[in-house]
Amino acid sequence: MESSLDSDPLVLYAFEKDTTESDCACASVFSPSILYTFGPLFESDCACPGDEFCLAEQDCACPDDGFAPATARAPRETIIWQAAPALYRAPLPNDHEVAFNPLGAVGVTVLNAPARRILDAFAQPRTLPQAIAALDAMTPANVLRASHDLAALGMLQPVGVASTFTRAQPRTLIAWLHITNACNLRCAYCYINKTNEAMDESTGIAAVEAVFRSALTHQFRAVKLKYAGGEPSLNFDLVMKLHAHARRLADASGLELREVLLSNGVTLTDTMLDAIRDAHIRLMISLDGIGIANDAQRARADGRGSYACIARTIDHAQARGITPHLSITVTTRNVDHLAETVAFALERALPFNLNFVRADGDPSADCARWIGGLRAAFAVIEKNLPPYSLLGTLDRARFDQPHEYPCGVGHNYIVIDHHGRVARCQMQITHAVGDVSYDDPLTIIRSAPDDFENLAVDQREGCDVCTWKYWCAGGCPLMTFRTMGRSNARSPYCEIYQTLYPELLRLEGLRILYRQYN
Repeated sequence: MESSLDSDPLVLYAFEKDTTESDCACASVFSPSILYTFGPLFESDCACPGDEFCLAEQDCACPDDGFAPATARAPRETIIWQAAPALYRAPLPNDHEVAFNPLGAVGVTVLNAPARRILDAFAQPRTLPQAIAALDAMTPANVLRASHDLAALGMLQPVGVASTFTRAQPRTLIAWLHITNACNLRCAYCYINKTNEAMDESTGIAAVEAVFRSALTHQFRAVKLKYAGGEPSLNFDLVMKLHAHARRLADASGLELREVLLSNGVTLTDTMLDAIRDAHIRLMISLDGIGIANDAQRARADGRGSYACIARTIDHAQARGITPHLSITVTTRNVDHLAETVAFALERALPFNLNFVRADGDPSADCARWIGGLRAAFAVIEKNLPPYSLLGTLDRARFDQPHEYPCGVGHNYIVIDHHGRVARCQMQITHAVGDVSYDDPLTIIRSAPDDFENLAVDQREGCDVCTWKYWCAGGCPLMTFRTMGRSNARSPYCEIYQTLYPELLRLEGLRILYRQYN
């Protein structure tokens, strides 16, 4: 990775719109990823990309829209700067370094050697003129430019200004529409009690209208519909009718509309794929392994494997210009085979998430095995760095911006079953708290009695002192409640998160570095 740029300070940050999708609840937009080197953003309010961007989605109700730290507004000559006290830094090839501020508002930064020396100069608090004097072997203009970049990215902070946060208001109301209770698979970890019942057109229309009513009432800017089940392709005509109705409502209301079909990929025909593409509906396909590694936990109702059909559907989708997101559910059954699954995704340039199963029971006994399997997958990624961000690859990791809550449950998330009943979370779809006849279903959800609480991460035991607390935000609250018997405990997956987050940051740093020099 040699470059003539090495003589000048280089501060790299990948600012990317979302390229991933999964069976969760967060809002996102997508486009090809872009690499930026920040300019002089020294006195801007915030360097974060904004809450309309989301680098990743998870396997359930996604994190909230985050928050951003306050910044100083004093004249630049009078500000005394220091390196952010909680910085995570790790070496990269050719004298580069990855840097990340766990209390900052943006993601991973890559520094070359001169930029690293400028950051080191602020190990002691200094003004910019003092830093320029201390770095007398470097061009003052380079020191000034790189210092601006480092300040904008949260690597430098004003002395005496605490890292306070302001909650961002969610922009998007997300709705899980349970199109059918029927499914052609019998996945080992599925929480749906399958029947042949399906949502009818009148219920579906009422559900979409209820979502838009709540969105307008609460002044959201966008609606995101997740067509789910069961297997929604088994009721595909209704999906397209609801899409058409939602499009009309969005045009009439001025709300932005985003949609995704969450499918197992077994029964998606070429005609369906053409319709999805033409309607601009995004596609998520569940794939848990290659061959038997998938079939062991995602078998058909008659016991046959599903992998061959899924792989064929993925090929047909890509041939039609669709880039499906792969949702890989990690369980004890397939954790030893993740490397092959990740290789499959990378060979086809498909974005993916490694989503930890939300099963009952404490997974801590298998932590060492899980970490080993995930590290093997990371090794495959390092050999084939993708064009898209890795910041949302690992379960609840959300390194695009800090988050106080791990998901949108109770905030900006509605689950509607095939009968039009409303629930807080799809994993509790049978626990209805209302129905779509209410003027504002979101208010019903927000006021429903809590069987589990979606607590802010600082309210969870042990999380308040954790370096990574604003990036997992405590993990899935429902799984924690079911496993630990209380809502204020830390995630059963905490050890895995803490072990692998630094390795994920290093991978993202390598990806940014590779793209800069290639």
